[in-house]
Amino acid sequence: MGQKRSYGRVLVVSALVGCLEAALAVVVVFLYVRTQPPPDTPVDPSALAAGLLSFGTLIGVIAFLLSVVFVLPAVALAGLIARRTGGREAWWVPPVVAALVAPPIVAVAAYNHVQARSALVFWAVATAVLSPGGLVARLRRRGLVGKVALWGPAVVVGTGLLGTLGFAVGLLPAYEPPAIGPAAMAGTWVDHTSGTLVFTSDGRVTASGVGDRAPDDPPGGPSRTCSGSGTWSYEPGRDAWTQQVRVRVPGCSWPAWSVGGTDRTPRIHLHVGGPESGRLYQLRKAADGP
Repeated sequence: MGQKRSYGRVLVVSALVGCLEAALAVVVVFLYVRTQPPPDTPVDPSALAAGLLSFGTLIGVIAFLLSVVFVLPAVALAGLIARRTGGREAWWVPPVVAALVAPPIVAVAAYNHVQARSALVFWAVATAVLSPGGLVARLRRRGLVGKVALWGPAVVVGTGLLGTLGFAVGLLPAYEPPAIGPAAMAGTWVDHTSGTLVFTSDGRVTASGVGDRAPDDPPGGPSRTCSGSGTWSYEPGRDAWTQQVRVRVPGCSWPAWSVGGTDRTPRIHLHVGGPESGRLYQLRKAADGP
């Protein structure tokens, strides 16, 4: 049942929708991260929680300000245009939002010499992000704030659950290491300090300044390097997760190297401080390798 429009309620609903859009984006990002290789250094859960809390507060403030500056005027103007033309109010909300956000985007783009294509993309994204708040907030329905506060988080949580279920049943492509095989090993592999392992197809390997870290070394312990010549072998394992590369160089104490990265950029790595630490020492396949 409709009722008289309250622009205070429009402001609250628009800001709430903006916060929910940001929360949904965070969930999508977390799901996307599961399709990517793990980072060299694990994420600190407490730091992540604190960052999300600060991010949520900032998003709330930004959503409120954007609602005041763009969404509230867009809803008012869309209603006025609809009454004058006899059209549907919902049709006018996105075009009015687009018209309102265009001047500041053009001004900022001109001042910073931003390319027209980038400015157009940002304009389209801004319109797409702000329009849902206006479309929902324009509704004259009793209990609108409560419904948005109830069903909005349900959509966010449901998206996360569906994504997790998708990974569990294999509908979404969860990350797994590339199955590289012995042929892909031949070439130069480089670490972050330019240390190298050069593998040849006849099973020989040459190390130059490669980190020599045992699995039980503490993550913050002293870094050692190892150089020399030796042999290597590839072990396919049961699957992509258990494949290993064994490198035997006199004086170097490396355990078997695990495989990571992607098909485009394969990597081999060792765990620093044990597998439970989550920290990796990695070498990537050089693009100009033989």
